[in-house]
Amino acid sequence: MKTRRAVLTALASLTALGLLTACGSGDAAVDEIKPEGRKDTGINIGPNQNRVHTAEVDAIAGKLPEAVRKRGTLILGVSAKSNPPLAFRATDDKTLIGVELDLATLVADTLGLKPEFNPVSWENLFVGLDSGKYDAVFSNVTVTEERKDKYDFATYRLDDLAFEAKKGSGWTVKGPEDVSGKRIAVGSGTNQEKILVDWSRQNEKAGRKGVDIKYYDNTTDYYLALQSGRIDGYLGPNPTVAYHVASAGQTEAVGKFSGAGAGLQGKIAATTKKDSGLVAAYAAAIDHIVANGTYAEVLKRWGLSGEAVTKSEINPPGLPRTKN
Repeated sequence: MKTRRAVLTALASLTALGLLTACGSGDAAVDEIKPEGRKDTGINIGPNQNRVHTAEVDAIAGKLPEAVRKRGTLILGVSAKSNPPLAFRATDDKTLIGVELDLATLVADTLGLKPEFNPVSWENLFVGLDSGKYDAVFSNVTVTEERKDKYDFATYRLDDLAFEAKKGSGWTVKGPEDVSGKRIAVGSGTNQEKILVDWSRQNEKAGRKGVDIKYYDNTTDYYLALQSGRIDGYLGPNPTVAYHVASAGQTEAVGKFSGAGAGLQGKIAATTKKDSGLVAAYAAAIDHIVANGTYAEVLKRWGLSGEAVTKSEINPPGLPRTKN
């Protein structure tokens, strides 16, 4: 975890660049972004979240393995990186908030369990699943065919990706040819990296320049590189890009694509170790919160109503395997 001094230094840098815009103080802090379609509504980024909750449903809780139900907690892995509005630290630099945590809380409520959030690196989310340390990961994980070899999935959001560039770039991304020769940042080990690598190969096979792919440790590093001109664009989750575009006012989304590649709508899912006996309970819990309206309430408060699903799917078709 960052020290308090390091956090304050980072926040000061972001503010100077216009990457952080908030008003108020303490628990009442409200981000001044205005989600699309919600021009009169800010987003609470203070530690007092007043999360949406729902009641336990015995019939759904009964689908859990007995050991998990007796334990009384749902041990969850979440991203330690700051990726608003998905998962990030509140204004107190301690409290974890975001749409992923809110939805995971509703699932835990339905199952009669207390959620226990463990923020770790992207790689360690999967290490934790493999070792049995986590009952599930709620961290913007896309269903892919390769991941289905090791994990079970219960979908809860649509998965779209977006390219972000400096405002006024005059750049629009519609396909691989539009990123030829461009310097683009992307997260390592993500489905967006896989798609970008594939596009680069397509360009090279067509006689065009490939993509100059850049990697940075933190989301803020992408934005600093973008503002300084060290990269031409950033490919990331659509919610994160939309949030940053709205809050910073210095960048723009220049292309939006499915996180599962061409011809298939990507899906974000609760992820658990394969054959752990948990996925059916997660899917049933998600279906329940969709039906009772609490799911829509959470998405609305984070400006993500456009990513809603009508039903949770278990292990649906995902991003295709890499072709050699």
